[in-house]
Amino acid sequence: MRGPLYPSTLPAASTRAEKFDALVLDALEPIEARWRTELTKLDVAVDDVPEVEPPGAPPQDGVLADGGVPLARLVPAGMDRRGNPTSARIVLYRRPLEARAKDSAELADLVHDVLVEQVANYLSVDPDAIEGGS
Repeated sequence: MRGPLYPSTLPAASTRAEKFDALVLDALEPIEARWRTELTKLDVAVDDVPEVEPPGAPPQDGVLADGGVPLARLVPAGMDRRGNPTSARIVLYRRPLEARAKDSAELADLVHDVLVEQVANYLSVDPDAIEGGS
């Protein structure tokens, strides 16, 4: 007999990507609660892996990297291909972040730290201010 091992309503049935998305939302919630009005025009997205840059290419603005591998990127507001305005966007790269964490607790801390750093970059404030310092 074949079928799902767990009912889809249980957390164990979630894929790694779904668990990561939930982790990002959990990390973003306290930041958004404090900075709601300043973050109304900011989107947060998750990609599995960053686009590969050609060797020797200059580093892109807004990229938070570890050992040359991007962990996240802040994409400024702009225009899409049709000429419509787009919101600024923080893109977290799931696979590089997962590769740097030993366990789920360390991954949660890393995702939080990366989000704090990128939101601080977006708002042009010190990362300590994002976490509740001044």
